[in-house]
Amino acid sequence: MGKDVLFRPPFGWLMRRTGGIPIVRHERGGMVAQAARMLTSADELVLVVPAEGTRRHVSHWKSGFYHIARAANVPIVLGYLDYARRRGGFGPSIEATGDVRADMEKVRVFYADKVARFPELFGDVRLKEEEAAAAT
Repeated sequence: MGKDVLFRPPFGWLMRRTGGIPIVRHERGGMVAQAARMLTSADELVLVVPAEGTRRHVSHWKSGFYHIARAANVPIVLGYLDYARRRGGFGPSIEATGDVRADMEKVRVFYADKVARFPELFGDVRLKEEEAAAAT
């Protein structure tokens, strides 16, 4: 899954060839439920969802990855690019239990020592849902 502009030239052919699914981000359309259905019905499918980027600072991560994993009952595998150590890879898998704060604490611990390409633009590792959970 990727934003729809990635499916335009010059790399659109590659995105489609590798099974990419264009997402029009400014339109609401039940993307979490659609992605969960794709994951549960496919024999083999890998869904890559970047939760946070470093193009600009954001106060919260987007939570779609969490809700998709929970709805499809699939693990979240933490990927990373650590520019300080010049490494990238995959970390542990985390089950989305529904306890957003506890689940995200595991994510925070994993990313605590990773350094983004533009550290000043890296937002806090938290979801808006954590604040809602804390308020109840």
